[in-house]
Amino acid sequence: MDNRERIFIGAAWPYSNGALHLGHVAGCLLPADIFARYCRLKGYETLFVSGSDMHGTPITITADREGTTPEVVAERNHRSILETIGSLSISYDLYTKTHTENHFSVVQDIFLKLMAKGLIEKRGDRALYCPHCSKFLPDRYVEGACPHCGFEEARGDQCDHCGKVLDPKELKDPRCKLCKGSPEIRETEHFYLLLSKLEPQIREHVASCRERWRPNTRNNTENFLRDGLKDRPITRDLSWGVPIPIDGFDDKRIYVWFEAVCGYLSASMLHSKNIGRPDLWESFWKDGGCRHYYFLAKDNIPFHTIIWPAILIGHGGLVLPYDVPSNEYLQWDGAQFSKSRGHGVTVNGFLKDYPVDPLRFYLSVNMPERGDANFDLNEFIQKNNTELLGALGNYLHRVVTFVHNNFGETTQRGELKEADLKVLASAEDAYRRTLDCMEMVRLKEGVSIMMSLVNEANRYFNSMAPWKLVKEDKERCMTVLNVSLQIGKVIAYGMYPYIPQSMRKWCSLVGLKDPETSGWEEALRPIEAGQRIGSPPPLFQKLELRKEEEGAPDGKGPIQEKEQVTIEQFGALDLRVGKVLEASEHPKADKLYVLKVDVGEPEPRQIITGLREHYDKDDLVGRTIIVLCNLKPANMRGLSSNGMLLASEADGEVVLLTTVKGTRFGARVH
Repeated sequence: MDNRERIFIGAAWPYSNGALHLGHVAGCLLPADIFARYCRLKGYETLFVSGSDMHGTPITITADREGTTPEVVAERNHRSILETIGSLSISYDLYTKTHTENHFSVVQDIFLKLMAKGLIEKRGDRALYCPHCSKFLPDRYVEGACPHCGFEEARGDQCDHCGKVLDPKELKDPRCKLCKGSPEIRETEHFYLLLSKLEPQIREHVASCRERWRPNTRNNTENFLRDGLKDRPITRDLSWGVPIPIDGFDDKRIYVWFEAVCGYLSASMLHSKNIGRPDLWESFWKDGGCRHYYFLAKDNIPFHTIIWPAILIGHGGLVLPYDVPSNEYLQWDGAQFSKSRGHGVTVNGFLKDYPVDPLRFYLSVNMPERGDANFDLNEFIQKNNTELLGALGNYLHRVVTFVHNNFGETTQRGELKEADLKVLASAEDAYRRTLDCMEMVRLKEGVSIMMSLVNEANRYFNSMAPWKLVKEDKERCMTVLNVSLQIGKVIAYGMYPYIPQSMRKWCSLVGLKDPETSGWEEALRPIEAGQRIGSPPPLFQKLELRKEEEGAPDGKGPIQEKEQVTIEQFGALDLRVGKVLEASEHPKADKLYVLKVDVGEPEPRQIITGLREHYDKDDLVGRTIIVLCNLKPANMRGLSSNGMLLASEADGEVVLLTTVKGTRFGARVH
């Protein structure tokens, strides 16, 4: 039997009611994939699964609106999601769907087991019924005001604003999503999961996990438990979904919040069958030493920390969640991504315009692990050009290019000097700390450590000046290049879980073993001399926006030149001389400053700018700057920005534009 440590990874199942947007990637797909790639790099036996949730009421709502069937809608969007997964290089062992015989069978078996143990019972119920539509309304068919926070667009099952799980009958002023009419309460009958019976075991489980959970996971779960667990109906008046395995309930289905989480188990079983090892799933689900990780956004927390553990405890003999790394929201233009409300950018559309690894990199360094993050297209371009291309790509490219041009193969390592030993030790330390961060699912911190190593590697290469050594001391030059390639190897392995395509490509260029299959220790093994190196193409390209004012990349890709403008178009820009009066850190963004700027108006303007990497705030106060004043206001991480500073950028250096001679603030710039 394989004695390797086992890790099960489940990523939350997206509703197949539309294309995936960038919020899904940042919330669960990318962090789950980074962690899965790390686990394989470490040699853990890893199972990584998910699938499309095809039975949620968003699918039936879309089908009603389109005049088609839920299956047509779900299958269409499932294909779109599969395309997204492939484009993003998400390394699932299996990505499946809930509308399969395998899933039906597993869910129905769990239902019957819980019922036999007295944990599911039939009860009379009262539900919202729409007289105009002549149907009972599932949770997602109802909207209204949240009884807890007053948010007016709360769904029948959950409030997106405060995160509370709801019963649709709790909503104030409920309305039918189909006809906008007012529903009424009528009698019906449903099956309930008796959470109240399982509450002691659930509380014990939560207590055993709370110290390793992130604050949002812990707080959300404890808030859910505060008033005690109430029994929940797990069936609905629907014709689309998993049938109830009891005669006489053909007009009802097992509801999605119960059956979707069972997909983690059904997917594991299906994967085992697909690879010809039908019992493999048991080593992940019945071995108490296997650690289970569930990646999701914060709106999904109680379903994975309370509901799913309750189902597993009730079933018996199955491994409970070890960690539930839940992310906060990624926002677009200051608002939450939402498929149902059409807010945000689809991944497939974005990747038609921009390469995948720059996107993975930006979402990694901007991951909403501890608070909501905002997808800023200008920041995305800047991160690519200054950090991914300018720092990481530049180092890996110029080291390989120098070796190729001067030696044609990897060089021999001679006697190491203090500087060599110091940078090699620093590289190993950074690599081990990055792996430790990934082990604890602190993924944003891990990539930050590796990028610090990139900067140190560039400083080492510049200080050694191999372009001089190759003429003055060829043996020393060979050692420096060997050390530089060794650091590059460590960087490539450390960055592989984050940007796998580029790092595998670089390793192949140098003739190194593939990080995907060779194990983490390979990064620390010295570079052997004599490996032929070809002429390497750049790993990354410079990106530019075609029309910055559009605020979204859909339909417009990277170009090298700007469009010409007329004198009238230029004259429409309200450019003025301004003075920075105040500068402070943005409370929700570690890359942004909040400025108060005098542009000749009665009150100073508030302008949000991404200058924290380039200027100390004290250096900004008192500066004369050029401000674009008639730029449309933008919401940046919850604060309004009313203008834009003008700056130049070259080789990663950003310089604010100013005037040569003094002039009054508010003067027009022509």
